[in-house]
Amino acid sequence: MITRRTHLALLAASVLLTGCGGGAVASTAGAPAPARETPEPRPTPSPEISIEVAPQQIPGLGPKTWAKVPADARQAVVVTGEDRDSSDSTVVLYQRTEAGWRAGVSWPAHNALKGWTDHHLAGDLHSPIGVYTLTDAGGLLKDPGTKLPYDRSGSFTAPGTGFEGEPLAGSFDYVIAINYNRRPGTSPLDWTRPMGAGRGGGIWLHVDHGGPTHGCVSIAEAHMKELLRTLDPDLHPVVVMGDGASLAR
Repeated sequence: MITRRTHLALLAASVLLTGCGGGAVASTAGAPAPARETPEPRPTPSPEISIEVAPQQIPGLGPKTWAKVPADARQAVVVTGEDRDSSDSTVVLYQRTEAGWRAGVSWPAHNALKGWTDHHLAGDLHSPIGVYTLTDAGGLLKDPGTKLPYDRSGSFTAPGTGFEGEPLAGSFDYVIAINYNRRPGTSPLDWTRPMGAGRGGGIWLHVDHGGPTHGCVSIAEAHMKELLRTLDPDLHPVVVMGDGASLAR
C-alpha cells in the first residue's frame, strides 16, 4: 500500500525530470534506461583560401595589363583615361588586403593634352600607357609625411600658363616620379634617361592646375598629400595608367 509520503516523493521526482531538458519522463523501478541519442557529425571546416593561390584581380585590367603588375605589389594607383584622345581621367588607389584588392575613392584627374600612347616620345603631348613602379617623391613644399624618399627643392617650379591659360604655379608643390624612362632611387629631378632622351621622361604625378598636362597625371593638392602619406615602399607601389580600352587589353 502506497503511503502519502511515498506518493509525494514520486511526484517530486517526476517534476525534476520534466523541467530540465524539456520532455524527459520519470522512470519507474525496473524500467529500461532511455536510449542515448547519437550526436550529429560535425561539419568539416572548409580550408582557408590563400590570396597567394587565388588573388582577386583589379577591375578593368585585362590579361596583358595584369601580367605587368609585379607579384609583390600591394598598392596600385590606377589612372583610367576617358578615351584614347582625352585629357580627362580618374585615379583610384587600390590596396591589396587578405581579402583581395580594396579600392579607395575615385579622384578626377588630368593627363596629357592629346591623350595616351603605347610609344611615348619627347614632346608628343601624350601620356605613356603602362605599369610603372613608384619609388621617389619630392616637391617645392616640405614633406607632408610620406614614407617615400622625398626631395624638397626650389627647383620644383612651374612657371607660365597651361594649355587653357591656367597658371601653372604650385603644380610641383608635391610630385611623385613615375618610373618611365628614369633611374629609380633618385630624385624626381634626376634627368637620367635609360632609353634615351628621344623617349621623353619627367613623367610625374603632381598637383592639378586645372587643365591638360604635357605627359604627367595631375590630381588635386589634397589628394596628392593623401597619396603621399599612404604610399609605402615596403608595399611596392605601382601606377597602372592608360585609357580604359587599353587597360582592358
